[in-house]
Amino acid sequence: MKRKVLTDTLKKDKNLFVLFFVMTAVNLSVFLLYRILTEAFLYAETIILAFVILLTLIDYTRNLKKANCLHTAKYSYENGNYELPDPEFFEETEYQAIIEVLTSKINEMGLAFAEEKRDMNDWYTVWVHQIKTPIAVLKLKNPESGKETAGELFRIEEYADMALSYIRLGSTQNDLVIKEYALDELIRETLRKYASQFIAKKIKLDYTPTDKTVITDKKWLLCILEQYISNAVKYTNSGTVRVAFFDDTLTVSDTGIGIAREDLPRIFEKGYTGNNGRTDAKSSGLGLYLSAKAAKLISVKLSAESTAGCGSSFSITFPKNEKWQV
Repeated sequence: MKRKVLTDTLKKDKNLFVLFFVMTAVNLSVFLLYRILTEAFLYAETIILAFVILLTLIDYTRNLKKANCLHTAKYSYENGNYELPDPEFFEETEYQAIIEVLTSKINEMGLAFAEEKRDMNDWYTVWVHQIKTPIAVLKLKNPESGKETAGELFRIEEYADMALSYIRLGSTQNDLVIKEYALDELIRETLRKYASQFIAKKIKLDYTPTDKTVITDKKWLLCILEQYISNAVKYTNSGTVRVAFFDDTLTVSDTGIGIAREDLPRIFEKGYTGNNGRTDAKSSGLGLYLSAKAAKLISVKLSAESTAGCGSSFSITFPKNEKWQV
């Protein structure tokens, strides 16, 4: 930054140096015309040059101080503690006035947007809860409606839960409740939810109890587990879904259709559904994105391995300093 400020100062003060060289040429002509001693000329020009350099250094120091102030203001703007340098000219005063007006307008727009977003989130949250009531009623009133209808009702409810999770993740308050939970209880709760899907597709479950206790938020860890199990069942037409724990990592593996190599690096991106492997016309590309967002909230690491046509393996790695109990 110092080099940039120095360059700008020299550009700004170039007229001062141009004037010095012009006056030097004029003075030299006068001195030669009147045959005045050259020593007097050199003394005068040296003094003038020193004065020009001094003015430039003063200008550089002032500009550097102003640049540091602006640099600090740029990175402290988000905290609202920024302070602009004192204006030296009328033009700078007007620029700062414009900045203050724009800042005020942006703050007003931000508050209005935040309020509108809260209202929208509240409305969608209520809607999701309300839509789940008729789903539950349909499931109770039509127990013999057939596996296909039951499966569709299950997916509708699953999508409603996903919408609710998406709304909660977008909220400024994520109401985390960090406690100790038996990992096996959370895994079994997820497996019970998808038990009908395992049965309907005749998929074998290979689950080895972990006997571990983890400190986490139940809601968001379940969000990740449910997405992993849901995908494993959805994309496995026959075979086995395996749930295992090893070296601080919980892994959900399947023998499904897998994911293409070129799609694998982007599966946790928002809206990415891929071109091969797990391509599904009904896929929204939001499930694993929600999982990745939830993982950041509870400080776990997600990863995936897969080969197209040979199945996939999704993992949740807990922090090394996490409290585990056997």
